[in-house]
Amino acid sequence: MVVPAPGLPARVRIHEVGARDGLQNEKATVPTEVKAEFVRRLADAGLTSIEATSFVHPKWVPQLADAEELFPLVRDLPGVELPVLVPNERGLDRALALGARRIAVFASATEAFAKANLNRTVDDALAMFEPVVTRAKAADAHVRGYLSMCFGDPWEGAVPIHQVVHVCKSLLDMGCDELSLGDTIGVATPGHVLELLSALNEQGVPTTVLGVHFHDTYGQALANTLAALQHGVTTVDASAGGLGGCPYAKSATGNLATEDLVWMLRGLGIESGVDLDRLTATSVWMADHLGRPSPSRTVRALSHKDQ
Repeated sequence: MVVPAPGLPARVRIHEVGARDGLQNEKATVPTEVKAEFVRRLADAGLTSIEATSFVHPKWVPQLADAEELFPLVRDLPGVELPVLVPNERGLDRALALGARRIAVFASATEAFAKANLNRTVDDALAMFEPVVTRAKAADAHVRGYLSMCFGDPWEGAVPIHQVVHVCKSLLDMGCDELSLGDTIGVATPGHVLELLSALNEQGVPTTVLGVHFHDTYGQALANTLAALQHGVTTVDASAGGLGGCPYAKSATGNLATEDLVWMLRGLGIESGVDLDRLTATSVWMADHLGRPSPSRTVRALSHKDQ
């Protein structure tokens, strides 16, 4: 039953991260053609923003070592944006050479995670990203800035809100078009989400440039997403089937499952453009390739009904 709630957006843009963030932490190597078919099926389900891969050095994320082979297989999907993650100018060169026009950089709100993920301080990482963003914008590319550890860090604990605001403003000042606020280890709760969003607004960061990226470690991802929607956020990151984690933070379990998000949005009467049945079938298909069931509750419920 569709029962709208007051104060929520009419439409939400789902930024699908399953093909990149979802697969980067898999132990078994996923064949390039399987990844390409995954992206195609996600597009066929109605997703229009699908993060395809990452142009990082294969040493650091071996699961995404096939970026040069994968991207040309999917780059011409009609009506689909295919953002790619780039860690530095070399990664940007590789992405632009293949025609990528939506770029993402990956910063940290904490020193400990910046060291673990980028082997740099927060400020040094920002300095590394500045020429990447400048050159990407000069090439007419859209730039998304990811910000990890916005709510908690496994080494530092709770993250001060002013610290997150500082890095967010730095990313926007260097030219990022949008920001994704990451709850990398899944410790956020709704009040914390609202407090951070309000603090960003108070410091001149508009809600229109913000997206949210929640992990479901403590089962809070949907509750946190609803809080963000109530604040006016209209971009939500999610991963088909709930795939993913973070190779540099062992306590980071799976992302918010796209199916669970779509089920909630559909019940609230919020448009997403996603066909839930096709998306569920895609996640079941990928789970079969990975050799384990999907952690998404919605996938499990709908798959059980079909049996």
